[in-house]
Amino acid sequence: MRMPPPRFFVALTSVGCVALVSLLLLDLNVAAATAKLIASTGFLAVALRVGALRSLFGRVLLLGLVFSWFGDAFLIGETQGAFLFGLGAFLVAHVCYIGAFAIRGVSMRWIVLGAIPVVTAAITVSLWLAPHVPAEMLVPVRAYTVVISLMLVAAIGTCGHGAPITILAGALLFFVSDLSVAALRLVETSFPTYVWGLPFYYAGQTLLALSARSRDPIVESPQNAPQENR
Repeated sequence: MRMPPPRFFVALTSVGCVALVSLLLLDLNVAAATAKLIASTGFLAVALRVGALRSLFGRVLLLGLVFSWFGDAFLIGETQGAFLFGLGAFLVAHVCYIGAFAIRGVSMRWIVLGAIPVVTAAITVSLWLAPHVPAEMLVPVRAYTVVISLMLVAAIGTCGHGAPITILAGALLFFVSDLSVAALRLVETSFPTYVWGLPFYYAGQTLLALSARSRDPIVESPQNAPQENR
């Protein structure tokens, strides 16, 4: 049986995200958990359907998406332990994304230029969170902030090397969406920040999944093959 096209799974993720936000607003937590896992499974299917397994870049990126799926599953829980497990899963996911971007190739000039606004944003967020982070979570939260910032800088660098803009857009949306998680779990704002954070997150992950699209390998013809010196 042939798998549906990628757009089917993009739609599945979108519908799952809309359902997730709606069910959370209605306090239907069990149904919301189901919608969340459906939406997250959707972006995994997108990556597989576009051919992530056919390249090293795609496989490493897919591994990051898998860890993100587990991060989503852990964050269904409300306990501090579940939050830390989720944080750890996403930290590993970002390390995978950084590795994938490095495999794709990066421009050091773009990395240096991109680091300036990203580091500024990361420091600002850290200062904002500092009064709200429990002492036992300070190191994990700071480590995560560093890694996700490196992920965004790496995405900027790989776009400077000719990668598709979907990588940068996806990484940026992911970075911004984490502000909603921090606001909800650590700052505990009265406004449900997941209303905008979850759409940003799923859009970002879907764009990253689409960037895993395999490319036909370049076959070197005999005419273009390097000649041995004689």
